[in-house]
Amino acid sequence: MNRLELEESLKKYSCIEECPVRNVISRFTGKWSILILCVLSENPGTRFSSIERAIPDISPKVLSSTLRTLEQENLIRREMFAEIPPRVEYSLTEKGRSLMPILFNLISWALENRNK
Repeated sequence: MNRLELEESLKKYSCIEECPVRNVISRFTGKWSILILCVLSENPGTRFSSIERAIPDISPKVLSSTLRTLEQENLIRREMFAEIPPRVEYSLTEKGRSLMPILFNLISWALENRNK
């Protein structure tokens, strides 16, 4: 690869708005997003308190904020039921489900390489 080809291939990383790596990283900047997605992939229709119990070291404020961000990214769905007391459940959207095989591959890689 000559210098001109190299510079051309690296251009995609310099454009902040369109960089594929920055796009992925910005969606998962918090350490909790992927973990929450994994919990919801195994337990569709999960309530806030159940997610909180599954991830005991996350604060309610951070959990709430992360759920809101994942919902804005259309990775999860928040469904409110008109009951007394009100009930809210979270589940993956189709977009969120399509992401899970990729995350599971990443998790598998991490497990295979954690002690190397």
